[in-house]
Amino acid sequence: MNPNFPRKLPFPGLHAPQVSPEAYFHNPPTLETPRLLLRKMRMRDAQDVFRWSSDEQVARYVFWTPHHSLSETRSYIRALRRLYRNALPASWAIEWKQTHQVIGTIGFMSWVPEWKSAEVGYSLSREFWNRGIMSEALARVIRSGFDDLKLNRIEAQFDLRNAASGRVMEKCGMRREGVLRQRIYNKGEFVDVAVYAVLASDPLKY
Repeated sequence: MNPNFPRKLPFPGLHAPQVSPEAYFHNPPTLETPRLLLRKMRMRDAQDVFRWSSDEQVARYVFWTPHHSLSETRSYIRALRRLYRNALPASWAIEWKQTHQVIGTIGFMSWVPEWKSAEVGYSLSREFWNRGIMSEALARVIRSGFDDLKLNRIEAQFDLRNAASGRVMEKCGMRREGVLRQRIYNKGEFVDVAVYAVLASDPLKY
């Protein structure tokens, strides 16, 4: 570790206790930041989630399609909750503390335990864009991945046309590692994706 970059929590006093990966994914810890709570998704969050997951602009560059009904959103939440029960990586709900509204999701999409590596992904309601909210959430998840899961590497990918997502990652100390050409077939076309990653040994920016 570089002694010039001491490892500190981005938000002191909000460190969840270390647990086994199985216990962590089965019952994801509630993570807190100054403006947000990252917590398990609940069925009663469906109306909040539908409000932004039905927005075509929110879904434009992500790897899921807009929700067309509240029933579809409830099915999505049930799928998330099955992942919790099966101790598999899944998303947190991003709760805006001021109103207790769920404004997005963030979480580990996959992990490789023998490599101590995981991929993170996220989505955010359009009315909360350009306010530093996703950077705040991602920084907290990265810290939990390193401190609680003892990961060595956290990576993420995004549609190359979605430059704003790359800026979020860079603010959190993730480095661009390259472009994978036409890696994803999404919404009727092959798209290039950029890959970013941060290592436990990297100097963090927060």
